[in-house]
Amino acid sequence: MKLLVTGGAGFIGSNFIRYILNKYRDYKVVNLDKLTYAGNIENLKDIEKNHRYTFVEGDICDLPLVESLAKHVDVIVNFAAETHVDRSILEAGNFIRTDVYGTYVLLETAKKYKHWRYVQISTDEVYGSIEIGSFRENDPLNPTNPYSASKGGGDLLAHSYWSTYKLPVIITRSSNNFGPYQYPEKFIPLFITSAIDNLTLPLYGDGKNVRDWIYVIDNCEAIDMILHKGKEGEIYNIGAGNEKANIEIAQLIVGELGKPLDLIKFVKDRLGHDRRYSLDSTKICSLGFTPRYEFKEALRETIKWYKENEGWWRRIKKGEFKDYYQKVYV
Repeated sequence: MKLLVTGGAGFIGSNFIRYILNKYRDYKVVNLDKLTYAGNIENLKDIEKNHRYTFVEGDICDLPLVESLAKHVDVIVNFAAETHVDRSILEAGNFIRTDVYGTYVLLETAKKYKHWRYVQISTDEVYGSIEIGSFRENDPLNPTNPYSASKGGGDLLAHSYWSTYKLPVIITRSSNNFGPYQYPEKFIPLFITSAIDNLTLPLYGDGKNVRDWIYVIDNCEAIDMILHKGKEGEIYNIGAGNEKANIEIAQLIVGELGKPLDLIKFVKDRLGHDRRYSLDSTKICSLGFTPRYEFKEALRETIKWYKENEGWWRRIKKGEFKDYYQKVYV
């Protein structure tokens, strides 16, 4: 089988490509990535010479380019997206272009070449916040910021191609991912790398916003299972049952690194900040999925990775990231 993976130089996409090539020795992967600020070709340096792997720099909104690659593959797995809430609040246009129009280009291409599967990678944030209970796949979408709205728009468009054209679309919505190669603007790597340098850890509001956390490799296994066993036209929530308040995560990180708790500083809350995310993952579990990684051990492994790969994240934090951080948190 040959896969076109879009956004494969990003955090989850790069982990997924590595996972697929390691598991399936007869599979080939074409990685299409625009290499925006969060796309990093170094994320896949260990497999760049693998004869079953091809990297192409480009934009999913470029229809001729997408078609030239897609006509030679069996499956499209779309990770390509603008994903950071804070950036979407500052500038929403790029999110609409990539997450909605880019999805349209991929769907049109999949329709033209009659691919075996089209997998749309989405997020639990499209549901909005929930005070009690957990969201199920048939619950209405209620996005509360430009990022989640753009992902919700992409989801609805993808599902419409199943309803209208019977395009073999499957949508995944995972909870918050963490693990190696995550861009350090995200909560866990931001706090890990800042704590290593004894910098302030800016915690929004009262720190009691709750997220369910899944280790990225568990999510990759779930996506793989959905790709091969999932039902066309369906949506699958992917959660791990690790609901934690942000303050608890911050305290675990500074404790694991042996840093003082007073590094944590409460800052003004983010606009449109959802209070709690929670997913009902019964459907994906019915396919046989069970998360393998215990949360605290996975967090320790993640902290260890950032400690052992300082060169990777220090190069990032010297560039565009520094100006962005000053704009958002200072």
